[in-house]
Amino acid sequence: MSTPTARALTTGQLTAIYTDLHAHPELAFAEHRTAGIVVDRLRGWGYDVHEGIGGTGVVGVLTHGEGPCVLLRADMDGLPVTERTGLPYASTDTATTPDGHESGTMHACGHDVHVTCLLGAAAELADRRDEWAGTLVVLFQPAEEVGGGARGMVADGLYDRVPVPDVVLGQHVMPLPVGVVNLTPGPAMAATDSLRITLHGTGGHGSSPEATIDPVVMAAATVMRLQGIVSREVGAGEKAVVTVGSVRAGTQANIIPDRAELQVNVRTFTAPVRERVLTAIHRIVDAEAAASGAPRPPEYEEIATFNLTVNDDGDATARTREALGAALEARRSIVEAAGGTPVVVTLPPLPGSEDVGDLATAAGAPLVYWNLGGFDTALFDGFDLASATGMGNLPEGVAPNHSPYFAPVPEPTLDLGVAMLVAAAEEWLD
Repeated sequence: MSTPTARALTTGQLTAIYTDLHAHPELAFAEHRTAGIVVDRLRGWGYDVHEGIGGTGVVGVLTHGEGPCVLLRADMDGLPVTERTGLPYASTDTATTPDGHESGTMHACGHDVHVTCLLGAAAELADRRDEWAGTLVVLFQPAEEVGGGARGMVADGLYDRVPVPDVVLGQHVMPLPVGVVNLTPGPAMAATDSLRITLHGTGGHGSSPEATIDPVVMAAATVMRLQGIVSREVGAGEKAVVTVGSVRAGTQANIIPDRAELQVNVRTFTAPVRERVLTAIHRIVDAEAAASGAPRPPEYEEIATFNLTVNDDGDATARTREALGAALEARRSIVEAAGGTPVVVTLPPLPGSEDVGDLATAAGAPLVYWNLGGFDTALFDGFDLASATGMGNLPEGVAPNHSPYFAPVPEPTLDLGVAMLVAAAEEWLD
């Protein structure tokens, strides 16, 4: 029986895959169309394909002789964001969120870039399988945005179905110039806790607030008081972020509702600060409810939790960093044609979060996870990268991840993303 032959994807083919995925984002654990595209491609290239892991997860395995096992990972899910980029391939799709709200959907965090680049790497590594020995595992993960995808795949027997890797590798496109790669040893991305908090009041007519306990006023006081946690309870040398990303209450102006809902997001970099901030949130919310005379205590629901993303702090990161640098240098002409300079930098830990570390922890393997610059270099003229804070403090015209205007440039981002994954994998395969 002959082995299916893969062919490295051309720039045009990568762009076609990317624009199609961008136009049709799917929310967490609903990535059925995306998973189907991945399955069809991997099977055509001779991978042993495992689908439906952790819901919609897909894993391809390609073994060529004896040698190390390397896992390359991409996440697939989009976000409940209505796209406003104006791109010709912008998403106009909608979906119902798990809590019942209709929303536009968008790849506002670049997971379409991640899937495209990993498909490109899978094709190229299959095409060049006679140049390496070992086992290649390409993993397409659902539900990164809600922090449950990696854990879901592990809990569903991921490493009972596919080989346990010796290293876990991956990348995330970021608002950095094309040609810039960021690789931070040790703690690289924040831990995250997202909570849904329900405040209870007593509803009534808007003309008679004295006959009610107004949860809207309670929520407003709570939101303002929560802003004091970081400024007054977290030390100057520590890091934390507390964001109230959603406030929902009531149906019309002359009705005082009986409840209000807050969605709160917390980012921290150490366990003691994480515990301190979460304790403060509960203390403040409970106290504001009591001060308002709430008929019953607030309710707390954990929406998502991400552990701290910790890169290997030794040989694994050093080896991979060298391979990434060499691959970038080999493509200097491509980067310079786009107005950039190929460079691997080390930025401070990012306040964003990731669950890729759960795959490495479950395997007992080192993690090496880097950021891929994907934005027009002209937008960064005169900008000092050393002042970058991840998704904040960006030049005018550069939208951060999760923005409705987030728009990486497909080329040369896709070609460089494929090259980084291939170079990192080949560094570890014999």
